[in-house]
Amino acid sequence: PPLDRQDVAEPASRSSRSRRPMVSIRNATVDDLFQMQHCNLSCLPENYQMKYYFYHILSWPQLLYVAEDGKKKIVGYVLAKMEEDSAEVHGHITSLAVLRSHRKMGLAAKLMNAAQAAMEECFAAQYVSLHVRKSNRAAFSLYTTSLKYEINDIEAKYYADSEDAYDMRKYFGKYKKARDEEREAKAAASATGLEAGAEALSITNGGTGAKQPVETMDGEHAVMD
Repeated sequence: PPLDRQDVAEPASRSSRSRRPMVSIRNATVDDLFQMQHCNLSCLPENYQMKYYFYHILSWPQLLYVAEDGKKKIVGYVLAKMEEDSAEVHGHITSLAVLRSHRKMGLAAKLMNAAQAAMEECFAAQYVSLHVRKSNRAAFSLYTTSLKYEINDIEAKYYADSEDAYDMRKYFGKYKKARDEEREAKAAASATGLEAGAEALSITNGGTGAKQPVETMDGEHAVMD
């Protein structure tokens, strides 16, 4: 079953060996929505009306997770949904935020992993998608390095202030395996085509059988005399 609750020990302060209270990762409830909205307003320029939070939790309660400290304060959340009407059933991360006071603890990755696991296990999602600002290097690093997302496309002027967004995806399980195998097959076919092209060039350039040097430049092939 998807993750219901997970405790995360906060790191010790540099000035003290004492530990701050534990932070728990758990499914969000309706009672959490106002704190989730407050966290969103504190962290992100993309904000939503309360009815949008209700829409998510009433439609996909399995996919919303919060990070809660020992005082029952919501210090982070992930808001997610399913895109079930598309050709490929997949999830989408609507919003992810962690308060500045609780960053560098791995909470964002734990929230994402919880939502992703629920997408795969509860809805048989093939992949999960998200958008991130091109200027948000910290989030981009999290998605690509820690969570293994890949850029699918760039959407021009996606945000209200006209900034571009990376459209990113992460495939799950057998779908990831199938995608990787397809890429390997295409790469092998491309390599075979390059070799055949180089051999043909060696024949047409001089007729002696000596191969002429071939250089690959930006996806094109240039014969260097």
